[in-house]
Amino acid sequence: MAKSILLVDDDSGIRNMLKATLTQEGFSVLTTLNGREAIFTAREEVPDLIILDLMMPEMSGFEFMRVYGPDSSKLVIMLTAKVAEADKVLGLELGRMIM
Repeated sequence: MAKSILLVDDDSGIRNMLKATLTQEGFSVLTTLNGREAIFTAREEVPDLIILDLMMPEMSGFEFMRVYGPDSSKLVIMLTAKVAEADKVLGLELGRMIM
């Protein structure tokens, strides 16, 4: 059975490119457009890994981590264009962050 990845990004170009690449590598990829959809999908599907954009409408990646993070031991990779040290610290405080 293929490992599952939940890909959360509001940018369709990034989402489609990553999904195609990960699928080609043998992963089962679920996608959502924002943190609010991701909460529901992550709880229903229980993916092995979550790749999470931080800057999204409706519910940001930071808000997703505040809601989902305490209940999960799943690895979350945060994707972001943010470079401020305060954003990195916040990401680390909310869970595990891979840059």
